[in-house]
Amino acid sequence: MTSPTYRIGIDIGGTFTDIALVDDAGTVDIRKVASTPDDYSRGIAEGLDALIRDLGIDPKAITGIVHATTVATNTILEFKGARTGLVTTAGFRDVLELRRLRIPVLYDLQYDKPPPLVPRRLRLEVRERLGPDGKVRIPLDEDDVLGTAEIFRAQGVEAVAISYLHAYANAAHELRTEEILRDVLGDGVYICRGSEILPEIREYERTSTAVVNAYVGPVIRNYAQALAGRLAAIGVTAPIEMMHSGGGIMRLAASVRRAASLVESGPAAGVIACARLVRGEGRGANIISFDMGGTTAKAALIENGEAARTDEYEVGAGINLSSKLVKGGGYPIKMPFIDVSEIGAGGGSLVALDGLGRVTVGPESAGAMPGPVCYGRGGTRATLTDVFVTLGYINDATLAGGSIRVDAEAGRDALRRQVAQPLGQDLMTTARGVLTLAVSTMTRAVKAVSTYRGRDPRDFTLVAFGGNGPVVAADIAAALGIRRIVVPLAAGVFSGFGLLRSDVEQEFVQPVLADARLLPPGRLSCLKAELRARALQALTADGYDAASADFRFSADLRYFGQAYELNIAGDAEAGVAALVEGFHAEHERTYGHRSGGDPVQIVNVRMHVRVPMASKIARFAATPAFERRDRPVAFGTEPVLTPVIGRDALDRRPRKGPFIIEDYDCTCVVPPMASAWLDAAGNIEIEVTL
Repeated sequence: MTSPTYRIGIDIGGTFTDIALVDDAGTVDIRKVASTPDDYSRGIAEGLDALIRDLGIDPKAITGIVHATTVATNTILEFKGARTGLVTTAGFRDVLELRRLRIPVLYDLQYDKPPPLVPRRLRLEVRERLGPDGKVRIPLDEDDVLGTAEIFRAQGVEAVAISYLHAYANAAHELRTEEILRDVLGDGVYICRGSEILPEIREYERTSTAVVNAYVGPVIRNYAQALAGRLAAIGVTAPIEMMHSGGGIMRLAASVRRAASLVESGPAAGVIACARLVRGEGRGANIISFDMGGTTAKAALIENGEAARTDEYEVGAGINLSSKLVKGGGYPIKMPFIDVSEIGAGGGSLVALDGLGRVTVGPESAGAMPGPVCYGRGGTRATLTDVFVTLGYINDATLAGGSIRVDAEAGRDALRRQVAQPLGQDLMTTARGVLTLAVSTMTRAVKAVSTYRGRDPRDFTLVAFGGNGPVVAADIAAALGIRRIVVPLAAGVFSGFGLLRSDVEQEFVQPVLADARLLPPGRLSCLKAELRARALQALTADGYDAASADFRFSADLRYFGQAYELNIAGDAEAGVAALVEGFHAEHERTYGHRSGGDPVQIVNVRMHVRVPMASKIARFAATPAFERRDRPVAFGTEPVLTPVIGRDALDRRPRKGPFIIEDYDCTCVVPPMASAWLDAAGNIEIEVTL
């Protein structure tokens, strides 16, 4: 009889770290532990060590760890990245300043764009020039490169991005520059090339992506080393994989090389879990995922069982979202992304009055430490969690199965002194008002992926998860006219669970920039074969089973004169004509018209590769027991005694609200205007009466 083996999914949030463990029989155990912002790897190791001790697991039986982290995002938002330098073509050092001349707010004359991640004194020029066809027009001046290396060494630069004009067509100059910099600066300095990170046209987006990658690279490298070391110290030596922003997983070493792909790592895992939920249970295929944790609220759109994706994203703009909608507010990253909108409103978001006496909720957060006032860890400023406690929405004694003690009176007192009394309002009116404001803020995230893209949210089901998502889901749904809500099993650790349901996914791109009419016969098939060979080589190098890989070919096309292209899936063997006709049809669907007589340009060809890795899920193990007590809950301004039940108290028959459902990992609020029941899979379904 063989011994069981285990895979583990670990998702770090701003307040909690979620751990999901599955054995080879498909049984899932979950744990929720406090994050450790001073060193996130410490919280992971401590939480995992406690879990494997509780379950009596041999650490050597753990065969794989899949991890999602907010480290990259937080590094950018808090401007705590490496001291970074940029090497670029002579005449192009100010690309990061000039940007795209767009701003996210139309009428704010005082708006200031975020400062470049590389100051001008560290943006250095090198004499060299390539044409768009990759031909050398001005040879690389190696003395210039040596001069930049000496300046970087003198300035104590920790990371360098190399981005030359048209390097996507010929990487030779960037490769030679990397060699020279490495010889002078040594292996301790993180170096990345735009031609490796983003081998595509558009110098600003390529430069910005390379700079973001360099800025967070040393942070991710140090984090990866610390994580591997701490896990080894508790006997866990299994390979570590990271969730990237496109919704797939990759080896830890690869994530260090492509550090920018870890932006939105955690939110992507939850969306993947939602997509699996849709496909696996055959429910309505159109849903909006809503993930609210301790720091942010995130939303994404899933249509026909597939998560919406984008290759344009901006981080650091107050609300992080696809830059198809709002440009100029953050730092562009042009990589595959699950299309998630994220806004700074979570359980730890600070509630305060601004200089004009107006109530604000977030984006500043109390985080894991000191956390909300009611957690008793030294927090002194009122948060949204303190509002939840005041209203009775969450347990006023313990959370997470009793692992977190709650001082409800301290939370109420902070809200009373800091907000209610200055406003001249009673405590419950203030708490309801703050919740209404927070819900209004969070609906922006949902609208960003629905209303703003021509989708009516009333046609979708809201899937709520995260530690706080099910707390406010009914209020969010009522505000947007959504009638149906689903709260899945293990909703509070759903992103960690989603990591176990993810596959290896990578994308490879080759610039073409050719008139579709002039492309030689068989050229598409050759390009496809080249991309497939690159993909197989990368999979083999990372130790994956290339024989099980699934390949999907596509191309980026546009009419000549257009600035942006559409991605069209197709079969290279079907020829160029089929791709062009697919482009005409997609252009008509997207923009309402086609120009069948105009020439079409093939900009890039792409190969998306997927290797199945998702673990089988059969059942969830029992979670730690804890006491539930009925309590007063204020659905208006007057509290009413409300039943508090466990998920297992529901059945297939609808139960009319109000009541509270308390799980180990999260709390679900069912208000008076709603009813709830369990579906066949154990998910909570809520119907909201509007």
